[in-house]
Amino acid sequence: MRHKVAGWKLGRNTAHRRSLLRNLVTSLILEERIETTLPKAKAMRPLVEKMITLGKNGNLAARRQALAYLMTSAAVDKLFDTIGPRFGDRNGGYLRIIHAGWQKGDGADKAFVELLGSEKTIDEKRQKRVEARSKRAEETKRAMEEAEAQQGVEHPVPGAQGEDKVKD
Repeated sequence: MRHKVAGWKLGRNTAHRRSLLRNLVTSLILEERIETTLPKAKAMRPLVEKMITLGKNGNLAARRQALAYLMTSAAVDKLFDTIGPRFGDRNGGYLRIIHAGWQKGDGADKAFVELLGSEKTIDEKRQKRVEARSKRAEETKRAMEEAEAQQGVEHPVPGAQGEDKVKD
């Protein structure tokens, strides 16, 4: 039994575990949704909630504490400018952990961790990705057509006149 055993070791030494959790918290604040293993998600939940509470506080001391923990200043700016005010009237429970199946290699439980109310920004990111992908595909198609036109290669259309048909 695990009586009085607090926290998760995650199979790492102290420094590695600390940097892993700092990176996960920073990534979650920047991206608002990440995929990780279930034990890592459960281990990072209290740390994310503390960071959001600092973001709600908003004073200089809280900003310096967040800067000391988070890996980038962009994450600190987003925490204090957008995420903190979003949860201004909420007393905890800022994120959701959704089970997402199992990892193929070792069978570890996978989970999505997302901030509440981030659906709008995630949809915007998804839409931008779709637009960029379609634009890239259109450009490659156009470039291939131009390259074929420069080489003078024509692809015969099946069933067109002038094709040699072999009959036995």
